[in-house]
Amino acid sequence: MTLQKPYQAYQNNAVNTASGGELTLMLYNGCLKFIKQAMKDVQEKNYENKNTNIQKAQAIIQELIVTLDQNADISKQIMPLYNYMYQRLMEANMKNDLDILEEVQGLVTEFRDTWKQVILLNRKKQYTQGGHV
Repeated sequence: MTLQKPYQAYQNNAVNTASGGELTLMLYNGCLKFIKQAMKDVQEKNYENKNTNIQKAQAIIQELIVTLDQNADISKQIMPLYNYMYQRLMEANMKNDLDILEEVQGLVTEFRDTWKQVILLNRKKQYTQGGHV
């Protein structure tokens, strides 16, 4: 129990000091974690936990939808994909369908990997504009 407290403090500090881009990356990673666990739950026929984990993944997708900047042109392309992933998670939950979970996992992974590149490019841009190079 005492080991958890420093780790929880570290996690809380990481979230509290993260930039918006880093928070989005954390959301993608959390979503992937819950999808992977749901897949394991389906395989083990642990349907109660599967339901909980898919609902957690859906909650993250909802958060991504709510926080999407509607003024950005790219949002018009991202929103339908988020909605699609949310609907597919609902379907996977009803059908205990691993293929659908794998499909959504692939989409979330693509978003996450792209987002990582955006963060890296922004950091590089900030670094070079800051006169450090």
